[in-house]
Amino acid sequence: MASLGARTNVTSSPNHVEIPIHANANNVVEPQPIQGVEESNIDYSQRAQWLRAAVLGANDGLISVASLMMGVGAVKEDITTMLIAGFAGLFAGACSMAIGEFVSVYTQYDIEMARIKRERKGNNNNNINEVNEEAQREKLPNPFQAALASALAFSVGALVPLLAALFIRNHKIRLAIVAVAVSLALLAFGIVGAVLGNTPVRRSCLRVVIGGWMAMAITFGLTKLIGSAGI
Repeated sequence: MASLGARTNVTSSPNHVEIPIHANANNVVEPQPIQGVEESNIDYSQRAQWLRAAVLGANDGLISVASLMMGVGAVKEDITTMLIAGFAGLFAGACSMAIGEFVSVYTQYDIEMARIKRERKGNNNNNINEVNEEAQREKLPNPFQAALASALAFSVGALVPLLAALFIRNHKIRLAIVAVAVSLALLAFGIVGAVLGNTPVRRSCLRVVIGGWMAMAITFGLTKLIGSAGI
């Protein structure tokens, strides 16, 4: 008979996982948590914030600038006009993403700091509270880093349609090349986001690609309609 506190292992065939079990003072066995599952959950949780900002920024830059260029291309065949509109969209969008992310993350930072200070006032041990407050402060997201990451991600996505149209002089071929390049980039972003986020790849790709096509088609069609009406 095993003594109290002794470790008991449940073993089976090589296809099964060995689960360590410990007996407590009341001789009741307690299964231990599986470390791999916890680490996996923590890993994906830590990825969530930067992944969201990066994927959102890149997709926003890609779709926004591509749709803007397609809209201008619907009424203007001049490559210079199309490129200027694209670069203007890149600069404006990058600034907008950076400011929006900065305000959002800073608001979250202020809320968390207010909560930490309230918890500190409710406890008596100031030394321990100061250490805990500093540790929690370091875990909070940095608004400046988040703003820079969003602006860079937007710019990377926006460069795809600009580079695709840069050296194509023929108007119709230029529009087709932009559409193909944007579709491939959307597919790549969908795959990367699905793999890093541990989500279904096919569903993620379809959602991103179809959304991008709709944005470009709607912008092209409405701009063409307005241009035809002579407004």
